[in-house]
Amino acid sequence: MSKASAGSREKLIEAGMRLLEERGPEALNARALAAEIGASTMAVYTHFGGMTGMYEALGREAFARFERHLRQVPDTDDPVADLLVLGLAYREFAMASPQRYRLMFGIASPGALPSFGHDLTAEGTPATAAEMNDAFALLPRVVRRAMNAGRIRRDDPVLVAGQIWCMIHGYVLLESTGVFGQEGRGVPHILGPHVINLLVGLGDERAAAERSAGQALLNVEAAGAPAKEPAPRRGRRPRPAR
Repeated sequence: MSKASAGSREKLIEAGMRLLEERGPEALNARALAAEIGASTMAVYTHFGGMTGMYEALGREAFARFERHLRQVPDTDDPVADLLVLGLAYREFAMASPQRYRLMFGIASPGALPSFGHDLTAEGTPATAAEMNDAFALLPRVVRRAMNAGRIRRDDPVLVAGQIWCMIHGYVLLESTGVFGQEGRGVPHILGPHVINLLVGLGDERAAAERSAGQALLNVEAAGAPAKEPAPRRGRRPRPAR
């Protein structure tokens, strides 16, 4: 692939990510994407084979950005607190990029995005897409640290990570619909107690889990909000090629 061709492909992905956040997955189509970069609709078919390939590329890119966002969470001497901070970073990404999150998990435009999922319980990874697996891998890594520290009982860390993922994903979906309000009130009243109850069920002492929850909040406050992607530069768009 030539540099020019690769550049056009990347421009289409960036345009897709921008349109996704501005208008939602339902607004993505070849004409709108091509207009964003000043090209003809043929560019989408040349680089992606059509909109199905375009959706897949956007899904992979979204998971790659998700993984980079989660990787900002540093290790401390309290792995349970780190686990909780990772969950808060997960929520922060979903709340900051709701349309992107909808696309990633097939919540919008059913059938447009090829299914990345396969059986976590049998395969040990949640997806056929490396980008999604890379993001998920951060979770069992911290779970193993908590097990090694004696905070939670030893079990299959991938399956325990799946339980935690179930909890945070379900919470995020409900919060995104306004079930818990719009100002994060559900975090201390719903998500926090739910996390502590799960940790206790996994073998942690309640007092220790509560201390780690408090430490997680302090760590988030000390670190500030995770770095966000720069806003796309807006300017006069080139006219589409004819």
